[in-house]
Amino acid sequence: MTQAAGMPAHPAIAPDDITGLLLAGGRGSRMGGVDKGLQNFNGVPLALHAVLRLGAQVGQMMINANRNLAAYEAFGVPVLTDSLADYPGPLAGFLTGLENCDTPFLLTVPCDTPRFPTDLAARLAEALEAGNAEIAMVTAPDTEEGAEPVLRPQPVFCLLRTDLYESLLRFTEGGGRKVQAWTAQHRTVFVPFDRPGDAPDAFFNANTLAELHALEKR
Repeated sequence: MTQAAGMPAHPAIAPDDITGLLLAGGRGSRMGGVDKGLQNFNGVPLALHAVLRLGAQVGQMMINANRNLAAYEAFGVPVLTDSLADYPGPLAGFLTGLENCDTPFLLTVPCDTPRFPTDLAARLAEALEAGNAEIAMVTAPDTEEGAEPVLRPQPVFCLLRTDLYESLLRFTEGGGRKVQAWTAQHRTVFVPFDRPGDAPDAFFNANTLAELHALEKR
């Protein structure tokens, strides 16, 4: 069958086919042990800010958290705890999200990066389909003092096919904890967010309260 003129080369992923997962299950060690997702950013808890920002881009939202569950539940979306013990990192959140995802795709974002793009889901979805990939991962400019910006992977910003659950379960059961060690086993496309007009600090993550307060003033 020949393709009609003007039709896309690949079927688009509809927003309703994507579930967003906010990763808020860490210890917050570099922030003094506080629950990062509940810290305010311009008067709104980081987690709620991200739920609203990502929720406008996807069909459903979930939160992965391991503390202060009632506070997270007050944001009005399902809250899921790690199925793996002892705060093993973001892959535990990925695993919990994939296990509970009712849509074909899962999009993960961390709770400490409040300015991620409002077209994040659309651009990752377009790249995943165009590349016939299983995973789409953000790359974003990272500037070290005195150096030119370099595109670096942002492994907690991932669009995943939900049928990767069994693969991730095997990987974590084998002791695997590194996101990129797992994604390297699959067809992964890297999606640069360095177009003209893209905010250079869109993926800046606040690891300390001082960094968070500085980000509010930008």
